[in-house]
Amino acid sequence: MKKKKNMIIALSTLFILGTVGVLFLNQAKFGRIPQGDRLERIKQSPHYDGQKFVNDEKTVMMTGDKNLFETTLEFLFGKRSQTVPDTALTVVKTDLKMLPADKDWIVWFGHSSYLMNLSGKKILVDPVFYQGSPVSFVNKMFKGTDVYKPVDMPDIDCLVISHDHWDHLDYQAVKELEPRVKRVVTGLGVGEHFEYWGYPVEKLTELDWWDSADLGEGFNVTATPARHFSGRDLHQNKTLWASFAFKSPKRTVWIGGDTGYGPHFEKIGKKFTDIDLAILENGQYNKDWSLIHTMPEYLGKEMVELGANRYMTVHHSKFCLSKHSYMEPLENAKRAAQESGKPVLMPKIGEVVYLE
Repeated sequence: MKKKKNMIIALSTLFILGTVGVLFLNQAKFGRIPQGDRLERIKQSPHYDGQKFVNDEKTVMMTGDKNLFETTLEFLFGKRSQTVPDTALTVVKTDLKMLPADKDWIVWFGHSSYLMNLSGKKILVDPVFYQGSPVSFVNKMFKGTDVYKPVDMPDIDCLVISHDHWDHLDYQAVKELEPRVKRVVTGLGVGEHFEYWGYPVEKLTELDWWDSADLGEGFNVTATPARHFSGRDLHQNKTLWASFAFKSPKRTVWIGGDTGYGPHFEKIGKKFTDIDLAILENGQYNKDWSLIHTMPEYLGKEMVELGANRYMTVHHSKFCLSKHSYMEPLENAKRAAQESGKPVLMPKIGEVVYLE
């Protein structure tokens, strides 16, 4: 009798946990995987294998001697040193709506979020202003780095989303921004989230690698490859991750998104020989996932192969998604500048950098 009672308790517990899990994953913030006409277009992509998107080079997620479960446990509960600053970081609070429209500039908000003004057009990239994960107690923002919110943004001509991971696509932020966003540019399939969240289809431009879109008034954008992965829930690689070459009448800016090193850097550099500013991922790397983020030893090599006039690095200084010191990416940037012989911009969060 006792054994039967224990069995009923165990089954009941599993049922409750399963129900809670289903309800949790069914929240709107997880988005929706592509379907209908959008899925049919995805199936035509040479980067789609019939089930999922794939990288140009063979890429495994876990490259260490531990599996994903073991690596996750070590990340959550293992010993780490100086991965999070003890005190608030120095952040400049700029009135973004008062910045000049007749000058080109960039303002970085920490991690991979930044706003650019190019020839009078406002381009907002990967805005994460509330949460970098599905739950608020994981991947918390560093102290002092949460001062910018959607209300601080000017009207946005182009919202660029490199991929749909939580630390690049913030549900609450893009929902609040929708009335002031004229166009969204992203990879194939990511538009499904935006349509599900209330964005009109006519605002959405979804590109495959090497596809281009004319944005009018001398502006053009081309989606270029990246070596990464995608997914907001248990479904991985149903949407495409990408980098972007953004051409304005004055200059070309390359937006790197998240990517490990690969032959695509040299290909992009040869295709776009006039890159003025390239924005590179630098942070959240680890030998256990060395192919899907840029390891420090490749940062200078990427700069040489892209051949841009100057660089800025992002994906650091706001979240702890790896085990390296929070200061280490800044040292990487300095070293890569020396190795490549190219200037690297290193602004404070919120500081205005003029590109003229």
